[in-house]
Amino acid sequence: MEAIEFKTKIKNGTIQIPKKYKQRTGNNVKVIIISEQGTGQADIIDKLLANPIKSKDFSPFLREEIYERI
Repeated sequence: MEAIEFKTKIKNGTIQIPKKYKQRTGNNVKVIIISEQGTGQADIIDKLLANPIKSKDFSPFLREEIYERI
């Protein structure tokens, strides 16, 4: 197996292999995509930290209570 690295743009859902590498690839390749931009979607933890759910009966555990449960 040989690793080849290059940058390209995805056009219509297709990744074009540069001409200089086409001879070095066979019909089967393994593709790993590392995006240079975020997904634009915050993960659920980020959303909850930014907008916590308020509950009138909520009271956080004290440190002692946390360790009692272990």
